[in-house]
Amino acid sequence: MAVDATMPTTVVSAPGTGTATSNNTASERTTGIADNFQTFLTLLTTQLQHQNPLDPLDTNQFTQQLVQFAGIEQQLKSNEQLKALVEIEKSAQATQALVYVGNTVAVDGSKAQFDKSATWNFQSEKDTTATITITNSTGQTAYTGNFTLKQGGSSFVWDGKGNDGVQWPAGTYTLTATGKDSSGNNVAISTEVQGIVDSVDLSASPPLLSIGGQSYTTDKIKRVVRPSTSS
Repeated sequence: MAVDATMPTTVVSAPGTGTATSNNTASERTTGIADNFQTFLTLLTTQLQHQNPLDPLDTNQFTQQLVQFAGIEQQLKSNEQLKALVEIEKSAQATQALVYVGNTVAVDGSKAQFDKSATWNFQSEKDTTATITITNSTGQTAYTGNFTLKQGGSSFVWDGKGNDGVQWPAGTYTLTATGKDSSGNNVAISTEVQGIVDSVDLSASPPLLSIGGQSYTTDKIKRVVRPSTSS
């Protein structure tokens, strides 16, 4: 059965009973410039120790070396401060990611982890008749159906039953949606995966959120969905 839907209107999937409603952690090192700095100090002090009293170092050259000495020292201090800022940013990202654990969120994508139910959201640029197809990890078609979608957002919850009423097992399923308007022209439909954030990998940089077995960075989150309180 097809139902016109706008967010958060839901669509019912027949014939079942369901209803539709990247890790870089290596720290930056400054040993190269630090080595140059130490080498420069060694050369400078050696030079001062072995100056010929009858032919001392030219004043301009000596001044240039002192300026270079001050510049290298300033660069080292700047690098240390930048490193501290990077660590603060990493800590802030970790704290932000932890907030999502246990919450239901929507992210761009078409693959969802099915276990009793799976939810996808749509965004359609205009009213359309959409063909929705759900396939399993091996490419087998688990469910297909036609639905009328209104312009804007709508959602689809699959109960795991195929067109023949057979219950499909838990696993990763992919939803594709193709739309046509009243004139038969193609209508773009973007899909989002909705699920609960199970855990956060803080060893990754930036941290990775685990949603239904898939990993996402926090910038992929489109919205946080409040759980329904209805029975």
